[in-house]
This record gives sequence, structure tokens and C-alpha cells, in this order.
Amino acid sequence: MPRPDRAPRSRRGVARPVPGGLRDDAQVSQAPESRSPEGPPSGLDTTGLTSAEAARRREEHGPNEAPRAAPKSLAARVFDQLRDPMILLLLGALVVVALVGDLADAAIIAAVVVLNTVIGVVQEVRAANAIAALDKLAAPHATVVRDGRFVRVAAPDVVPGDVVRLEAGDVVPADATLAEAAGMQVDESAMTGESVPVDVLTGGEVLSGTVVTRGRGRAVVTRTGAESGLGRIAALIASTATRPTPLQQRLARLSRQLVVLALALSALVFVLGVLRGQDALPTLVLAVSLAVAAIPESLPAVVSVALALGAYRMARHSALVRWLPAVETLGSVTVLASDKTGTLTEGQMVAQRLWTPFAEWSFSGRGYGVEGALQRYDDRSADPAEPVDADDAVGSDLLLRDLVLCNDARLGGPTDGAWTVVGDPMEAALLVAAAKRDPRLLDLPEAWTREAEVPFDSLLQRMVTLHRAPDPDGSWLVVCKGAPEVVLDLLPPGPSVDAARAAADRYALAGLRVLAVADAVHHRPPAEDALERGLALRGLVALVDPARPDARKVIEECRAAGIRTILITGDHPRTARAIADELGITADGGEVSDGAAVARGEHVDRVEHIAVYARTRPEQKVDIVSAWQQHGAVVAMTGDGVNDAPALRSADIGVAMGDRGTEVARQAADLVLADDDLRTVVRAVGEGRRIYRNIRTFLRYGLAGGLAEVLVILIGPFLGMPVPLAPGQILWINMLTHGLPGVAFGGEPLDPAVMTRPSPSPDRSVLADGLARQIVVAGSLIAVVSLVAGLVVPSGDQSQTAVFLCLGLAQLGVALAVRAPRQGLALRSRGLELAVAGAALLQVLGAVWSPLQDLLGTTDLALDSTLWLVLLAAVPGVLVRFADRVIEARARVRA
Repeated sequence: MPRPDRAPRSRRGVARPVPGGLRDDAQVSQAPESRSPEGPPSGLDTTGLTSAEAARRREEHGPNEAPRAAPKSLAARVFDQLRDPMILLLLGALVVVALVGDLADAAIIAAVVVLNTVIGVVQEVRAANAIAALDKLAAPHATVVRDGRFVRVAAPDVVPGDVVRLEAGDVVPADATLAEAAGMQVDESAMTGESVPVDVLTGGEVLSGTVVTRGRGRAVVTRTGAESGLGRIAALIASTATRPTPLQQRLARLSRQLVVLALALSALVFVLGVLRGQDALPTLVLAVSLAVAAIPESLPAVVSVALALGAYRMARHSALVRWLPAVETLGSVTVLASDKTGTLTEGQMVAQRLWTPFAEWSFSGRGYGVEGALQRYDDRSADPAEPVDADDAVGSDLLLRDLVLCNDARLGGPTDGAWTVVGDPMEAALLVAAAKRDPRLLDLPEAWTREAEVPFDSLLQRMVTLHRAPDPDGSWLVVCKGAPEVVLDLLPPGPSVDAARAAADRYALAGLRVLAVADAVHHRPPAEDALERGLALRGLVALVDPARPDARKVIEECRAAGIRTILITGDHPRTARAIADELGITADGGEVSDGAAVARGEHVDRVEHIAVYARTRPEQKVDIVSAWQQHGAVVAMTGDGVNDAPALRSADIGVAMGDRGTEVARQAADLVLADDDLRTVVRAVGEGRRIYRNIRTFLRYGLAGGLAEVLVILIGPFLGMPVPLAPGQILWINMLTHGLPGVAFGGEPLDPAVMTRPSPSPDRSVLADGLARQIVVAGSLIAVVSLVAGLVVPSGDQSQTAVFLCLGLAQLGVALAVRAPRQGLALRSRGLELAVAGAALLQVLGAVWSPLQDLLGTTDLALDSTLWLVLLAAVPGVLVRFADRVIEARARVRA
């Protein structure tokens, strides 16, 4: 370090030495005045490239962009969706119905097929969007040496061998090795998850997509494009397969079962009809119609409406659903895997404790907000004591003075109640702490001019600054700030130093980041080798990335809903354990593991015993998620950084922070929280469970109706009704009962009870928990009253009309009966009420209105018969409702 009286002036008007080897002039052909102490690494060419050589290398290595897979054609995506068994059956029915000239029903079936296909195709676009977002994260331009001069080029034009100039605020355009570095720090949180910027020295590596927060340097590019760290993450995202959602798995199993059943019943009806001497073609149409009747073809529409309404409700709570099935998937989640920085914590370093040999202090307020104050802290109480007394705060004020002077960050504003930060976030947190005591402390650097400095780096583990005091005596102040084990070793031993070591250990065990501060006053400028002589302890400051105010409550609500929360982070195990303990993640005694154990595969067998994963890399997060999935868990992953993107993609549902999150994370996620509020995750869980329950309710209603139609057609001929229902009548009933009422089920409100019990296993059938039995009971009751109606009305055509009217109305009555028990018949959902009323009116018109009679083949019924049939049709709904009330009462007694 040069003598203070010879130091050149900086742009701030403060004398300081120029970092070795780093110059601002454009010409670089001449050797710089000096270099970093270590010099450039051996074998590293720092002369830069010619334009011709750069062009050749770009041709050889390709552009510096994230790798892209060949886009899948639209036809291939459509074909994948059409291979579903239920869709294939509907397509077969569509062909048969179209051949017989029923274009209206053919159009309905075609619309269902198209809707299913569109939903599936949209899902496949997500991976392409996630990779495209990596281009937005990369630096759009870079300053490189070409033909002996610094020039700005587009980031895709950076090639291996380029010499790149890096300064505070720059995004690193590619992986590179530092040839020169002066006080340089890089924020790698987006790549590694660590919340604190890391020091980088000459010979060290910087990764593409990271941000320089302090210092300057020159680096030689080593890897670009697909070979860079950012490119490898892009490849990892592209190679990560998306598992079907729990709902898709359950419905896929159900569709296969229904298809087999429908085909068997159709074949049985066709064979019996031919054996009874009926014409083959009408019998075939009847058999196909029966197959359509056995399948709730409006189920995809019900699911789509339910998911769309859920997405709409989520959007009203600042959550963007990028993939509709994600809403339902959250309802099935059993494990919530969360990163730490910016998700469970605020992502802002905050000074929490101030320690001097005379007292201990705490800071109120949060983040970079202007609100807050310095207060005495009593170790015997969790609450701060009385406000600061001026006479009692001399030691703390001198410590805060030193923290302001030995600091390279700057605060702007304040605006909207918070300071804006320029520079290292940890140093900015020290300035915010000083401002909470007295904003005038921020003006001290103007009076205490900095004349020289030793920049902080990971080798020295400290920063030293020399200041000219504003007093007339012309004294000089040396401030030393750094790691406690380094700074305290510079001090003479004594009780104060021992107490400081004990306090630093206590803070470190609590997961806090600790800095020690010492200073010395000189009457003349000290020599360079004497800067650290005569230092006296000033105190300690402990910082933390604080937990979000609502994080603990969210975790408790997840636990109440049967969801386990685990922490996955790149931070040190001690820091990770501290935040996990604070938030209650380890309340059930979960263990702490690390990336090394994950790399050895030790986590796979013990995954259910581990609550915290520290020091993890991006690919290890994917391994952790996969291990939980192998144990049958439905995993939701929250995150905000590039390092979270592969895990967000591989999880059953990815949840990204929209405010602080990177574009890559948002594109890889299924759900984006625009306000970064974790409570939205709990709301989404409720929405998902509401949707799953509504789908089960519709299945109970829809499959019961289909079963009733099958029973009527199979049993009717044995009771003297040759054709209980015509094909057109079956399709009409399905259109009314599975149409508007079915879709209205998707908007049924939430039953609060679903948030007090665990979600069902994805391996469990959607018809489990007694639903299959309920379907059989309801379907049998509907079939019985319909057959009774056909037997009581004497005439053949009138008998068929009676069956038609009673069968349709009975199904609509069951629609009202199978709603959530707590809703009762009060009809909390106006949509379902209107849908049932409209469908009932159309069903009656189909039996009594002549234009529809001609279309459906029905005939007039006597008025008294019509009224009697309406009353008869209400019987199944009343009985189903009564049975549900009895079952609910018994469940309350057992509870």
C-alpha cells in the first residue's frame, strides 16, 4: 500500500490506492503499472483475442447461449394426447354417432376431445419456456479484449479465451478464471443458494449468471454455452421428466377401468340384442350409446373448469398458475421442500446484535426499512429493554461509527419506507443498522476522509481503512473489520477479548454471521506495515438473513394439513439448522444432512428421517426430490434462484417466488407467488383439495347416473321393456346431467374439514374411501325408480318416455344430494342450483314439448302421470341425502 500522502484521488474525492493491475483506459496493449500480488495464474493467456480468432472460436464452440432441444412438432404433441384410452373410446363413439347422422352429439364429443388435447399440449411447452428464460438471465453484453482494446460485445459472442473486464454490478457472461482481482466479491445466491456474497481471488473461478457485488477484475473465459454452469443447469432442466400429477394418475387408472367396463357392457348389449332378433345396426348404435353413457365424458370439462376457477381464485391472491393441474396437485402434496434464501428468509442481511465490552444491544425493524431503533438487550429476556440512554451508548456509537467508515456500500433514498442498496448486501446492512441509531451517522465518511485501505478478501479475512479525523489536531483513525478469529488475534489478550470470543461463539452457534471491529488512533499517518499495530477492541456485530414473519405459521399450517416441510439450501449446516429450529421444521426431531451425504447416496434410505439438507448443489436438489418421490411422497418445491430451477421442474409442483425470483425459476415453476407470500401456498393447498373433493363428488354423481342407465338397459328387457331407452334419449340425458350440472360441480365451495386431515395417497384409487359403494347404491336407486316408472305406465312409447323422464330427473336430484354434507340443501353454490334447474326444465321439455318429442322419440304423458313421475324421481336423492347424514353422525360419534 502506498503512503497516504502519495495516494491518488478517487472519483469520490477520497485518497486511496489504485487496485493493482486494474485500469480504466481503453488501451490494453501496454503493461499495467502493477498487478495483483499473486500475478496471473501460470499458463493463463491474458492478452485477449483478435477479432478473426474470436470469430473462429465462435464457429467452433457455438454461441454463448443455453442449449435448446429440437422443438417437438404440434402434431406429435397432439398424437400423444390422443392415445389416452378414454379419448380413444370417445373417438370411436364419435365415428359411430357421426355415421348415423347425429351431428349434434358428435360435436359435443369432439369438443371434449379437443379440450383434453389443448390442456395436454400446453403442459409440454413449460420446459421450453424454462430454457428460454436462461437467455434473459445471462448478461446481454460484456466488455472483452479484442485486437488489444476493450470493446463491448453481445453476450452470445463471448468465446473461450476472451479476456473479460468485470466490475461491481456486472453479470458474469460465462464461466471464467480470474487473471486479476481487487477486493472482488460475487453474489452466487442464484446458483448456489448461499445468502452471503463470496470473495474471489486471482486464480479463482466465476460462474456465468452470477453478479459482481464489489471490486473489479479481469477474467479469462473457460466455458461458454452448454459447457458453462448455466448451460449445464439448462440441460438438467431439459432432461428432467415431468411426472403425471396425482389427479392425472388417478383419472388415468379410472379411465382404463371404465373403458374396459364400457367395452364389455357394449359387447354384452350388442350380443344380447342380436340374439333377441334385433337389427344389427340399431343394436350397434345402442351399444355404442351405452358405452358413452357409462363414461362421464364431461369429466375433462369438469376438471378444466375446476382448475380454471382455482387459478382465478389464486390470481386474486397474487399467485399466477402457469399450469392448471398444478392447483389440484398442491392439494395432494405431502412434502413441502423449501429453499432458504428469499423463500423462508427475507433474502436481506440484517444486523441483529451489537456487542461491546460494556453492553449488548439489539436492533428493531426489518430488512432495509427505515423503521427501527437500537435498544439494550437483556440475555435473560427475549424482549429488548429500555431505549438507549445517550450516556450509556458511547461504546455502541463508536462501534457504529467504525462500521460506517470501514464500508464500501452506499444507501440511497429512503423511498417507500426503505433504503435502496448499492454494493455488498452485508455492508449495506451495517449502514442500515447505523441509520436506525442516527441517520446522521451515514454522513461521517464526508468528514472522516478515507486516505488508504486494505480491501477485504477471503485470504486476509479482514478489511482495514485509514481515515483523517476532522478534528484540528490532525489525528488519524485506523479501523479493522473482519472475522472474529482473525481480528481478535491482532489484539493483546485480556478479559474483553476473551468475552468477545465467547460472544462470537454464541452468535455463531445461533447461525449468525459475526464480524469483529477494532480501531486505533494515531497522531500521524502510520506506516503501511504499522496499520494494524495498537488496535483496541471496539466490539462485535452479528448479522442474519431473518426468517419471514409468516414462515413459522405457514409451516405449522402445513403440519396441521398433513404436509411435512423440509429445508434444502446451499448454506452451512449450522446456519441451516438454526433457521430450521427457529421455524419449527425440526420440531419432530428431523436430522440434518449435507451435499456430501447426498452425493454418496446416504439420503435415499433415510430420507424420511431428514429435515434439513445443507451445502447442496443444483443436481443434488433434484436427487433429494426424487428420493422423496420414490418413497411415495408428492413433493412441492419452492425456490427463487437459478439453482432451484431443476428441482422446481422435477418436483410434482414447483412454486417460485415472483418478486425476488429469477426468470428461470419462474418459468420452470408451476405456480408463481407474485408477492412472495408463503401463505399463498397454504391457500393453494386448500384450493387443490377443494378441487379433488369436487371431482370425487362429480364422479359419485356422474358414474351413478351411468350405472343406472346401464342397469335400466340390461334389466329392462327382462321386465317386458324391449328397448327401455333409445340411443338419442341416452345421449340427451348424458348431455343434460353431465353437462351444466357436472361443470357446476367444479365451482363448489371449500369444505373446511379438508384442511384438517392429510391428503390421500396418489396410489389410492379415486374411488376409494367408500366412493365406489356410494356410486353403486345411488346408481341402483336411480335404476329402480326408473324401472318402476316404466312398469307403471302401460303403453310402450309412454313407458319409454316415463323411463326417460324419471331417469334424467332422478340423476339431477342426486346431484343436489351428494354435495358436501356441511352445505346441506341450502345450496351454497348458486351455479349448481341454476344448472340443475335448467337441466330439469330441459328434461321435462324433452318429454312434453312436441319439437323435442320428434327429436327424441318421446310421447305425451298425462299430467297426473308427469307429476307422479317427478315425485318418484326425487326419491333417490332424498334417500342418498339421508344416508349421508346418518354416516356423518356416526363419524362424529366415533370421533
